Amino acid sequence: MEIRPLYDRIIVKRIDQQRQTASGIVIPDSATEKPEQGDVIAVGTGRLLHDGNIRPLQVAKGDRVLFGKYAGQTVKVDDQELLVLKEEDVLGIIEASPSASLKKVA
Repeated sequence: MEIRPLYDRIIVKRIDQQRQTASGIVIPDSATEKPEQGDVIAVGTGRLLHDGNIRPLQVAKGDRVLFGKYAGQTVKVDDQELLVLKEEDVLGIIEASPSASLKKVA
């Protein structure tokens, strides 16, 4: 099934976090936090402005984005957990290489 978000909404697939520490300790699913970055898999047409015009989104399909811990709505589609966000919930687009990862600072 394919989802087509409306207006300024985007569909994001969270990136799985590493579940093992540098010293080799495996962290159980119950102790890990949900990742705060993901890959955009679909975007809406744009933000509807007060004058009726539509402003295109700055986020594009395939972008890796950073978002807030409690941002968006989680939905399950075809046994896959996805996140529906508004563009304003996106904190930034990660332009680093795919092998680079951001570390959360306490």
